Amino acid sequence: MNYEPGVMAPERLTGPEAPGSRRRWIVAAAVVAVLAVAIALWAFAGKKPDAPAAGGGEQLSPVTVVVPGRKAAERTLSATGSIAARREMPVGVAGEGGIVTRVLVEPGQWVKAGQVLATVDRSVQTQTAASLGAQVNVARADLTLAQAELDRANALVDRGFISKADLQRRTATRDAAAARVKVAGASFKEAQARNGRLDIRAPAEGLVLTRGVEAGQIVSSGSGMLFRIAQGGQMELRAQLSEGDLAGLHVGAPAKVTPIGADRSYSGEVWQISPVVDPSTRQGIARIALRYDPALRPGGFGTAAIVSGSSALPLLPESAVMTDGKGSFVYVVGKDDKVERRAIKIGEVSDSGIAVAEGLNGTERVVLSAGAFLNPGQKVKPIRQAQKG
Repeated sequence: MNYEPGVMAPERLTGPEAPGSRRRWIVAAAVVAVLAVAIALWAFAGKKPDAPAAGGGEQLSPVTVVVPGRKAAERTLSATGSIAARREMPVGVAGEGGIVTRVLVEPGQWVKAGQVLATVDRSVQTQTAASLGAQVNVARADLTLAQAELDRANALVDRGFISKADLQRRTATRDAAAARVKVAGASFKEAQARNGRLDIRAPAEGLVLTRGVEAGQIVSSGSGMLFRIAQGGQMELRAQLSEGDLAGLHVGAPAKVTPIGADRSYSGEVWQISPVVDPSTRQGIARIALRYDPALRPGGFGTAAIVSGSSALPLLPESAVMTDGKGSFVYVVGKDDKVERRAIKIGEVSDSGIAVAEGLNGTERVVLSAGAFLNPGQKVKPIRQAQKG
């Protein structure tokens, strides 16, 4: 190839100053930077935590546990029923009756045994009794005369003026007169007794509950009940209980009765347990004796808490017992400090806690609280809480 003199041929660049070479260096530098960042991130993420101190283990959650043991817990039965007089005495007409002239008592009054509650007109009966009293006097006069004749006959028979047969007749006459005196006397006393029964009287001391008669009313033995009296003012609650509860109940069991709407309770005790059970309701009646109190009104409604006995059961605070769709349960810490779920049956609930009827024997370590944050099989660090005496 011919070149003109004085003109140089173009020279090819092959060093780093070449444009292609510079691009390759830029790409290589970027790749190295990315790799460095990736290595740094990997090293930071893969760094292992400090090893636990010598003799240590995994970090465990501390939980408070208690060994409940077994304590005497009262078995309390809850029941409802009606308040009534313990011994209610219906009072009616004992005699033949008549027109009521006076009524002497009102409901809520106390009466004594034999006290007159109401009087019945006795004008006719009084005249009848007077007539019978007069017949008694006539019979006594006849007896006096017959006795005198007999005495004279006895004085004459020894002289032969009167035969023995005549003496016997006079003796019989005297005896008949004496009998008529007794008959007349009995009739008179019967009339007096009938007149006394015209007064309507209280059969025993007690509290008048109701009055069903007014002055001017005609009454008889068929008039039914005129007064209701609670003997001695004693009341009772007739508590309805299931046959299962009746089986564990005994006479003398203490009870607390609260009338509906009242702000206080009344102490009593079971004095009678029904010997039969209603076949339709499967319930029987426990009669709880109560002392008189103006707030206890027969016919009212009340509730009762009956202590039917006691038994030794594990007792837990409410925080230890949980409930879900499967029932009541607690969490128990086993020998390996792992949590396990234990189904239980709740007994009586009181201010002292919840008695566990089934599921615990009292020697387990039961989680007291925070059970909702535990899972079965989880290992924990149990901290035992001392039980109060």
